[in-house]
Amino acid sequence: MVELPSGQAKAEPPLGVYFHVPFCASTCDFCAFYQTVPKGNAVARYLEGMEAEASLVEWGARRATTAFWGGGTPGLLQPAQLLRLGAVMLARDGGRPDEWTVELAPATVSPNRIAVLRELGVTRVSMGVQSFQPALLEALGRRHTPAQIYRAYDLLRAADFPSVNLDLIFALPGQDEEAWRADLAEAVRLRPDHLSTYCLTFEEDTALWIKLSQGRVRLDVEKEAVFYERTWDYLEAAGYAQYEISNFARSGHICRHNLNTWRMEEWIGLGPSAASQFGGWRGANPPDLSLWHEQIASGRRAQNDRVRLTPELLAADSIIFGLRMNAGVNVPALQACYPAAPWTEAVSCLRRLEDEGLLLLESGGQARLTKRGRLVADAVGVEMLEAFAATARDIP
Repeated sequence: MVELPSGQAKAEPPLGVYFHVPFCASTCDFCAFYQTVPKGNAVARYLEGMEAEASLVEWGARRATTAFWGGGTPGLLQPAQLLRLGAVMLARDGGRPDEWTVELAPATVSPNRIAVLRELGVTRVSMGVQSFQPALLEALGRRHTPAQIYRAYDLLRAADFPSVNLDLIFALPGQDEEAWRADLAEAVRLRPDHLSTYCLTFEEDTALWIKLSQGRVRLDVEKEAVFYERTWDYLEAAGYAQYEISNFARSGHICRHNLNTWRMEEWIGLGPSAASQFGGWRGANPPDLSLWHEQIASGRRAQNDRVRLTPELLAADSIIFGLRMNAGVNVPALQACYPAAPWTEAVSCLRRLEDEGLLLLESGGQARLTKRGRLVADAVGVEMLEAFAATARDIP
């Protein structure tokens, strides 16, 4: 353990805050996040609910180091409503966070909204582009046009946000490698600070899932693997360092909020469906605006799927999410952090993955996925989870 110089206080661990804004004008075919169309006084009631929920949270004198507003579509709120929501967060957080991300859809970016976000102190905007091609946007059920993407991006850059991210999706219905390469090239041409590239997933209870079940679209695992590898190589050559399977950044623009989440630090989520990991517990608000209002009115929050953060759970999640990052995880450090966790089968699993060419165990105990391992990271995660569970079952 490194000793601190005399009189130097130990740095406080990072704390994240997540605000879920559940409103969308329409639901994209692929989206499984909780959202609803704002009707009547729904937004006004939501803001009242956020103020009420913030008053229920107790995290002492700790300052939130990162914040993230997701959705839904936070940009669907009017400027005055964004200002009010920001006031809720700033009043509770004890000051502006070091990094503050807000997700925006291209069609919602306006000079007035941007002015409010800059006034509040937002440092990072993440814009859901998905594709620059009209036919592919239509296939996803997106409601913006390429012209709106360019207009929105120009406005964000003119406002001088410290960091701008663009989200893209690949392996879309009807998308070949050439079309995906064109989207990547266009994104690189715009020179955002950060790029997130996600493989299209088929989540239950989405329009895309229904199309899959009806045979109107199909999965192509081999095609997906090609898209992954081509993306990694192309973005590396363009100056974007990959730090997680789906995330790439120029120097100094890694998303700290996500990084802290993957490292199993603490975060507090407010709003319907928002999850929290804080004070030894993990839980979530109900993914229903009415039920969320009822629970907050009764003084309860983060009660859904509520579990205690045991050493076994934190150790398993630290490895599963940590291996998705290019830096990997330091196994001896995790063993020292969670000595009560059942490590026997987990360590054997890591060695087996190394034998299979999916993982590297370096000197010092650092474990990293190989390129082939990153292609099957979800399967690796399942194996690690089963390994911890198997060892736990063997404990008398």
